Amino acid sequence: MGTGIVATAAATLPVHLPGLRAFAQGVWVFAAALLLVLVIAVTLNWARHPTIARGHARNPQMIHFYGAAPMAFLTVGAGTLLLGADLIGTDLAVDINWLLWSVGTAGGLFTAMTIPFLMFTQHEVEPDAAFGGWLMPVVPPMVSAATGALLIPHMAPGAGRATMLYACYAMFGMSLVAALIIVTMIWSRLTHYGTSGTARVPTLWIVLGPVGQSITAAGTLGGQAHLAVDAPIAEAFNLLAILYGVPMWGFGVLWVALATSLTVRTLRRGMPFALTWWSLTFPVGTFVTGTSQLALHTGLPALRVAAVLAYAGLLCTWLLVAVRTALGSARGDLLHPPLNPGPVRARKDPAR
Repeated sequence: MGTGIVATAAATLPVHLPGLRAFAQGVWVFAAALLLVLVIAVTLNWARHPTIARGHARNPQMIHFYGAAPMAFLTVGAGTLLLGADLIGTDLAVDINWLLWSVGTAGGLFTAMTIPFLMFTQHEVEPDAAFGGWLMPVVPPMVSAATGALLIPHMAPGAGRATMLYACYAMFGMSLVAALIIVTMIWSRLTHYGTSGTARVPTLWIVLGPVGQSITAAGTLGGQAHLAVDAPIAEAFNLLAILYGVPMWGFGVLWVALATSLTVRTLRRGMPFALTWWSLTFPVGTFVTGTSQLALHTGLPALRVAAVLAYAGLLCTWLLVAVRTALGSARGDLLHPPLNPGPVRARKDPAR
């Protein structure tokens, strides 16, 4: 999903740059191929090593990242419709997107309901345990809401369209309320205990995910509402894209500043590279798509510039993380478990 968002964010930018669409299509093809390889690899891993795989699912830190899989299906599916239609035809692109959206939505609803349940009933959780990864299981329904809007124009007029629209708004609310609760817990943990000072710090960027994705969802759903519901309701939904999106975008800017400061602070103290650095890509990508939606709905040049600058930041981040991942995988550094696994404790160190 961290690669797929690079393609979909480019496709939704409010400006047209030479070569950008061709670049985005190339990234989408790579992301789709990568998704296929990972689906096969994970399936084989579960088949050959079921005990180890179940152990990952029971780990109170790792289990949250199972939310990444549904978002990967949804992101690549959206790219299929936005970019792949030029290459494989609109009809096939719509069919593939329906399949990927359905799989991603079912998986996202499953993680949103089951992983919090396990946290409530089985996992031992320390007072300083809240981290950005807690958002991963509950964000997929928001991604379903944003990407589901792309399918509404390809549905027959009538109750089906209206049901799809309202279902997407219901998933919007489901994810938003859960995310707001978790973000509050993360803010509380940072205030009372500080950061971990480890490679877990980049997961703070995940907070930007529900922020940017909710702005995107409000914009895409508002833009398609006129196809599914009566004009007064459609106008209200379209207005919500601005009334909700602009204030939430302001919080997004605040969180970008805070997350950047905390990440730079930890880097200067020797934070090693880890796969958690991928936490920087998808959330920044959703901030790009959210900013693009606001630029579309408001027509403000400042937001168009902000979207382009955010996309440039996304590209730089993705290139850095992708290269470091490739090098670390080639050396085998990323394929070994930590030498001293155990609970990560948050702490403050004002003297430093």
